[in-house]
Amino acid sequence: MEHQSTPEVTFHHEPGGKEVVQRIIRTTVILSVITLIELALGFGIYFLHKNPDPSAALILFMKGVIVILSLLKAFYIVGVFMHLGDEIRNLIMTIVVPLLLFVWFIAAFLWDGDSWKMLRNTDGHSKAATEQTSHPAPSTQGHGQGH
Repeated sequence: MEHQSTPEVTFHHEPGGKEVVQRIIRTTVILSVITLIELALGFGIYFLHKNPDPSAALILFMKGVIVILSLLKAFYIVGVFMHLGDEIRNLIMTIVVPLLLFVWFIAAFLWDGDSWKMLRNTDGHSKAATEQTSHPAPSTQGHGQGH
């Protein structure tokens, strides 16, 4: 009985050379431009802090733009280098939605922690209670009891 050979099955598909180079250049340019914008905003924030009267609203806006650009860059990196951009929509949502929930989770805890800190710092009773517990009254145990 003669054995019939079957063609090799492979799942590795390498695109053509010119297409790969164009994709690498495009990815490098996009990530570099986003990074340069982030750096420019960071230097802008630095110099605004040096100003005797910094605009808090402008600084907060610039920080928000940096966060958004960083998330955009992270999603682009995941899409290109992890090849998630070539997958079906349901698989993408399976990965992206829990990630967004995790980011929301961190933000909620930071907000809650800051709220708790501000409440504790502005509450006069907590401050008085802290001062009382930090300097306990001397114990009278054993004094004047005639043991």
